[in-house]
Amino acid sequence: MNRSGTEAIERLALLPTAIASKYLTSGIRAGQERLPEVAILRASASIEERSARWDVVPVREILTEAVQRFGASRTGADAWLAPRLHATLRMTRGEAARPELWNFLALAVAPDYVLWRHLGPGARTDGEPGKVASARFVGPHYSQAFSRLWWAAEIFRDGADYRPAEIACGNQDMLNTALRLDAVDHKPTAIAMTRVLLGLAQSGASRLGDRVNALCTAVNVAGSTLMYDVLAPHDLPDQDALRQWILEAETAPSVPWDRLPDGPDDGTARPSSVERLTQMFERFSSEAPLRQRKQGVNEADDSDA
Repeated sequence: MNRSGTEAIERLALLPTAIASKYLTSGIRAGQERLPEVAILRASASIEERSARWDVVPVREILTEAVQRFGASRTGADAWLAPRLHATLRMTRGEAARPELWNFLALAVAPDYVLWRHLGPGARTDGEPGKVASARFVGPHYSQAFSRLWWAAEIFRDGADYRPAEIACGNQDMLNTALRLDAVDHKPTAIAMTRVLLGLAQSGASRLGDRVNALCTAVNVAGSTLMYDVLAPHDLPDQDALRQWILEAETAPSVPWDRLPDGPDDGTARPSSVERLTQMFERFSSEAPLRQRKQGVNEADDSDA
């Protein structure tokens, strides 16, 4: 990737949303103009904690590797990048909830990655150039280019095991839809959904994207009347283990490229709870109606990259 002037940026910082938004002109979102780097840096507030976990270089390294690996398949980068971004940016959920951090990452550190990943090829049918949605730079946790990957890894990991997160992020419908659901904050629910997704994929189910969206709808609707945390109890995460994992960022090596990193060993979902919900969600999946598509419209046409 062309790093532009980001070589001079050594640490992550906090960029207010109101300021970040005003720079997202049509030209910027089309990749035809450059962001005013000096103005953005001046408007950003430093993170007071002097920790290695806020260093920019490790983040740039994994983004560059993602582009090199998935240059011909942009959506394929998500499943690879999400667990590695999470394991590189070791944070509590409270810290990750700060939009200012993600604003800075998208506008100051890696706008080139946002454009690469989310700018569709070619021009629109009206002759105007394609543009990245503003929400990919400055948006909610389920839309912002980097926040959505970090949160997907956080929500779908099973303790130190990122395999469920890799499965979830390997399907754009799961990544785009499930993150919006309150139900996935319940760990056994999130893990069970990835098991159903994996089963559908391995069985060669047709219209996989539609089936995933139908599953998400069914889980969400049922969650309004069923109490998943009562049906499938889950132990609270081990906060001491999480804090220890975060502290180890000072000496931790770079995340591995060819195997999944280890997340915080803060507790896994109860197997009995996951199994109970997996059986329930498999039934939801088999019974949920698929939406009617217009003739000639396929999943690729309808997916959000």
